[in-house]
Amino acid sequence: MLSIPREKISQKALTVWRIYGALFTLASLIPVGVSVYFVFWAEKISVWFFIGALALALVVAFFTIYAIPTLRYKRWRYEIRGEDLLIQQGLFIKTQTLIPLIRVQHVDTMQGPILRKFHLASVEISTAATQHEIPALEEAEAETLRQWISNWIKTENRNE
Repeated sequence: MLSIPREKISQKALTVWRIYGALFTLASLIPVGVSVYFVFWAEKISVWFFIGALALALVVAFFTIYAIPTLRYKRWRYEIRGEDLLIQQGLFIKTQTLIPLIRVQHVDTMQGPILRKFHLASVEISTAATQHEIPALEEAEAETLRQWISNWIKTENRNE
């Protein structure tokens, strides 16, 4: 395994990912909560079933809103090393991806409404084989990285 990349994503990523987690939790638990409520009242099921469902919902919310974003943030790193881009990510299994810059076809920055609110952007690197993303960088850092990779590609293509 290669050494750990130096660059980290913005700490604001934690807040953004927690907002995404809260939205996902609400979107998935509201229908479940309504179903449990109607089953509870219609079938006169024990109050313990209702309490168990609530406890499960709280555990899911904890992991989705707090634990997973924290682990994800701690693992996300990247670094440009000579003619390669090294990306490290993963929750439980750490993955390092080494992307030869010579293989990059194009590079984009992306920014949804939540990222925009926090002045963050993601950088998407496309090769012939796949796409890679570096999420939640400060806007200026994302633009600098995109421009640097783009200029490197142009310079390398001229030298061939």
